[in-house]
Amino acid sequence: MPLFNVYPLYDVTPVSGKGIYVYDEKGNEYLDLYGGHAVISIGHAHPKYVAAISNQVAALGFYSNAVQNPLQVTLAERLETLSGCEGYELFLCNSGAEANENALKLASFKTNKKRVVAFSNGFHGRTSAAVAVTDNKNIIAPINAQQAVTILPLNDIEGVKRELEKGDVCAVIVEFIQGVGGLDQGTAEFFEQVDLLCKANNTFFIADEVQSGYGRSGKFFAFQHYNVTPDVISIAKGMGNGFPIGAILIHPSIEAKFGMLGTTFGGNHLACAAGLSVLSVIEGEKLMDNVNEMSCYFVKLAKTIPQIKAIKGKGLMIGLEFDFEVGDLRKELIYKHHIFTGGAMNKNLLRILPPLTIRKEHINMFFEALVEVLNEVEELEVNNS
Repeated sequence: MPLFNVYPLYDVTPVSGKGIYVYDEKGNEYLDLYGGHAVISIGHAHPKYVAAISNQVAALGFYSNAVQNPLQVTLAERLETLSGCEGYELFLCNSGAEANENALKLASFKTNKKRVVAFSNGFHGRTSAAVAVTDNKNIIAPINAQQAVTILPLNDIEGVKRELEKGDVCAVIVEFIQGVGGLDQGTAEFFEQVDLLCKANNTFFIADEVQSGYGRSGKFFAFQHYNVTPDVISIAKGMGNGFPIGAILIHPSIEAKFGMLGTTFGGNHLACAAGLSVLSVIEGEKLMDNVNEMSCYFVKLAKTIPQIKAIKGKGLMIGLEFDFEVGDLRKELIYKHHIFTGGAMNKNLLRILPPLTIRKEHINMFFEALVEVLNEVEELEVNNS
């Protein structure tokens, strides 16, 4: 049976990983500056992570949410402490899309409204409501398009005010650093005004931290760079370092009700073991301090390269923008220099999302390769002119 052909694939087959490197079936080593879409937060095959999952599966891999699971309670307590989101409550699920789906569902339940405001170039997942609030018509099927959604430009505070005052908006959902869209950000004034408008209009303010959370921005959550208090925070990717896990953090003012949300696999024993090991490593190895230090070093080197027209993002969620499409550049980096990088809806943007354990020597390797590729491109242009 062939695979359903929905992914354009690089001709690379990783079979193992260690730290910031992955290795293919021929033994070739690749520097991973993309982390499988920002999923690898503490590095491939971290020994604490491997031990946690191995020990848990040897004891009990899964049981349903119909019984007590103390690992969920411990994960919630550790997450509250490390994130600083005091008083929030945790609902565990399996992915970022599912987290956003539940966030939107909760907002609609609690406000008894159904329209959502989202923003240009935003990406929130591929499930029903999550994809409906994603600004990409190519991935929205007719069954999704029937959702009531209004897409506004980032920083259009007057537009947000106008839509919320109509009285039918259950939620405003926003990425504080856009991922797939291209690392664009709203202003502090915009985010803070949206927060106030939501509170004044019985509208949930949903912070999509699926990609930007778990220390990647230099703070535990990207919204913490601003003076805002989200009603719901969605998380996933870096939460499990590759093990499927997602969640929403729910403001304590929002009351739970039996049957309101539910999941079969969410918060299973293996997922919780993975999640706890990630938090342990982030704290024990002071990875958020490392994010800020490595980000400063990365940006310092990036500023020395004239072909880079803009540096976007925060922390280790960085975009390098050029005045040409980067598809061929990425191919050169992966095939010739064995470095994984990412793209975006902005075809001129190179996305860098490495494990939070990255060191200066890895950043040096990247920029040496990048300069070499850029020089080759310029020589080719000169020879063809």
